[in-house]
Amino acid sequence: MTTHAERITEVAGTQVRALAVEGCFAFTPQVHRDERGVFVSPLQDEAFVAAVGHRFPVAQTNHSRSARGVLRGIHFTTMPPGQAKYVHCARGRALDIVVDLRLGSPTFGVCDTVRMDTRTFRSVYLAEGVGHAFLSLKDDTVMSYLVSTPYRAELEQAIDPFDGTLGLPWPKNVEFTLSARDRAAVSLAEAEALGMLPRYADCRAGLADASGTR
Repeated sequence: MTTHAERITEVAGTQVRALAVEGCFAFTPQVHRDERGVFVSPLQDEAFVAAVGHRFPVAQTNHSRSARGVLRGIHFTTMPPGQAKYVHCARGRALDIVVDLRLGSPTFGVCDTVRMDTRTFRSVYLAEGVGHAFLSLKDDTVMSYLVSTPYRAELEQAIDPFDGTLGLPWPKNVEFTLSARDRAAVSLAEAEALGMLPRYADCRAGLADASGTR
């Protein structure tokens, strides 16, 4: 796991942290609490555009509920079309991980972690070509996703979350529950050899189209 100096800014009351994976960000919004409960806006256009350079193109919303110890990932979508994600924890607590799988990226193979819960309502933006995984740290943890392209099963790919070359910082006191697909997922090196991994140049070209710069 690569460490880095945190780069945190604030836009319209939302804290924005650039992650170690190039082009990915964590957003921490203001949370309003009173005797009625809680109000929060996990995605705020002004803060997102200031960080990423374009609006988030929502094609689909996803919702998952997981018991403690459920590990989902590392997942990514074949390029093209790829899939960007904007994820937050709507209930419970989770450890969210982003992994750069983009061949040719300046941060290829680098990961970063974000703690998610309903105290901060922190969100993570994952650019196209970046791998995503999370571990549920509490029963009935609910994760909410906005994604930029519709789900197509034949385009969904997985990397072994326990690949030793990645060295992801999973806690040691957890009994993990994985899907059959994730248990059988290939290593990063195997994925590269099989031609599964996205290319950074292709991902950047898609970003240019989204931002209207070409």
